[in-house]
Amino acid sequence: MSHRPIIGLALGSGSARGWAHIGAIRALAELGITPRIVCGTSIGALVGAAYAAGRLERLEAWVCSLKLQGVVSFFDFSLNGGMLKGARLMEFFRTHFEDRPIEALDLPYGAVATDLASGREVWLREGSLLDAVRASIALPGLFTPVLRAGRWLVDGGLVNPVPVTLARALGAEVVIAVDLNTFLIGRHLRKREPAGNRPAADSLTAALMQRLQALPLPWREADEGGETPPSLFDTLATSLNIMQVQISRSRLAGEPPDVLITPRVAHLGLLEFHRAREAIAEGRRAVHSALPQLRALELLA
Repeated sequence: MSHRPIIGLALGSGSARGWAHIGAIRALAELGITPRIVCGTSIGALVGAAYAAGRLERLEAWVCSLKLQGVVSFFDFSLNGGMLKGARLMEFFRTHFEDRPIEALDLPYGAVATDLASGREVWLREGSLLDAVRASIALPGLFTPVLRAGRWLVDGGLVNPVPVTLARALGAEVVIAVDLNTFLIGRHLRKREPAGNRPAADSLTAALMQRLQALPLPWREADEGGETPPSLFDTLATSLNIMQVQISRSRLAGEPPDVLITPRVAHLGLLEFHRAREAIAEGRRAVHSALPQLRALELLA
């Protein structure tokens, strides 16, 4: 290329697997690749927001310090619209990460959400950065929806799990996309452990989460071969995985990025945010696996 193209980064959805985005961004920087546009869906919107605000290092330090009980402490159970209200998590971010208007960020940024009433894709490109992130991560059944400008918004992964289109709309000439869903289908459901093998709960919330993860489907306890069916939580998580894989494949086929990075993070569970180091390492590895694509576009410094 005769000039350095404007590189856009499209960070995909994937819940706890999303910490792989941090490793991918770090590895790209080490190769001399600095995106000038960033957008994301769900967890990709969160990591992308930290990057656009110049707070990625602080986010990385925090996620690497997370322990299981620290993750559980953010769970504020609700019976309205989702299992978690998300207020504790967002209060933490407002306390430890400065909220800024999206328009005031150093880099063009956008987050993807879904209008619950119409099913339409919503691009969040102005206003509170943290409010945009909260709307984008509102995974149905897990987090309660967010009311914004008179519309109830939920996770953008329902309509655009890897927002290549948004990156191009923001002016990207070359789009590097990170898809966390490539290897999810075929992932084995977790085996239910006997009650005696489960770790002891240190709080009421932890006990509730253990019960949720072990709760059997209500219509049967075992099949004819005596196998215990998947838990309600595993069934929900795996169903969401299938949905996002199929949507990602469809969208990426019609709107392909210039470079596709695919971390192998299928072994990480939906809420295993405390396994950040594993995810970050895999994000780095995936970038190095994509070196032929990066060389072909002459993006390496």
